[in-house]
Formats: sequence, C-alpha cells, structure tokens
Amino acid sequence: MIQIKAKQQNVSFEKNVEKLAFVLSAHLYNTLDTNKVIEEAAKRSGISEGVIKAAWDAAGEVIRTWATEGHNVPLPGLGSMRFGVRSKSVQSVEDVKTSLISARRVIFTPSKEVKDELQATKIAITCYDKDGKIVKRVTSADTNDVEDPEEGSEGSQNTQNNQSNQNTQNEPSDPEPSTGGDNTGGNNGGGGNTGDGWEEG
Repeated sequence: MIQIKAKQQNVSFEKNVEKLAFVLSAHLYNTLDTNKVIEEAAKRSGISEGVIKAAWDAAGEVIRTWATEGHNVPLPGLGSMRFGVRSKSVQSVEDVKTSLISARRVIFTPSKEVKDELQATKIAITCYDKDGKIVKRVTSADTNDVEDPEEGSEGSQNTQNNQSNQNTQNEPSDPEPSTGGDNTGGNNGGGGNTGDGWEEG
C-alpha cells in the first residue's frame, strides 16, 4: 500500500491573499540503511552478508563507471540507469557550448516487473486540514498509469537530434521549466560519448 498525504495549504502567490487547496505528496518513510538492505538480501538468498556487500560495492562501481561513459546500464531486477543533460537549444553550430547545459540528470527507467508491481499496488490517501488534523481517508481510484521516462518529454533521441531547435515538454514530475531540448546520454551499450551524451569542454 502506497501512502499519500493530501495537506491543505496556501497556494496563493499573492501577498496577504489566502487560497487554500489540498496538495498531494507521497508520505516518505525513513531512508533505509545500506546494511539493512544487505542483511535482508542475505536472509532471502542464503548468501553471507560479506559476499553480498562485496558484490553490491562492485556493482555500484561498475554502474557509475559505465553510466558516465555514456552507457545505459541495467540495474538487476529494477530497470536501467543513464545520465543525461537538460539544456537550451541553439540554431547555429557556432553557439554550441557547454554553458548551454543547465543541469546534469540521472534518468532511471523501471523494468516491466517494477512497473507492473507499482501499477498493482493500491494507494491510500490521508487528508489533513491546514492545522494538521485528519479530515478524511480514502483509497484512490486513479487510472493506475505508470509514467515512463522514455516516453513523453524524453521522446525519441533521433527526433531530438533532427529537431535541435524544438523545445521538449516538461516531465510531469519535474518542476524545473524546460529551456529546450533534453539531451540524454547513453547509447545502450555503445562505446564512449555520443553527440547526445556528455559534452566535453
């Protein structure tokens, strides 16, 4: 069960003007310690904690190394991860420079199994008024859609390359306004940097 809180708060941008609305956000639990995860994995697999920790550390190092080389790296049982950039687009090649990059990004693409699990998980919403008092509890009846970062605003890399001056849409979960094409790194196992990966300089 995924726990969501809907808290009543002032959403007005005008000074001395109160506009109350219920804003939904995920209820975040404590961040699990790495050792706790390793301990649980050892119990489920029958493999010693030392062996799992060594494999965990080695896998993390490999993922970091390959991802920064431009690869789309698989995360066993979870999906894949790659790096990308958010940047402005320009019409002239003379204007291309690293200062166009406004943010470096980590892009996680969930596996089908993870998306299916998330889609099948029920959501419970607890509503709080502005004073923090619980006023309602409800089990959501949403569409169960799972957002895929490879679709929508990310789009096709080929399309982005051919339309470098066309702005992409914002990802629904990303509050940062898009200032242009969202060029992503990674070539699914190819070697080194590509034109839409990390830019040197």
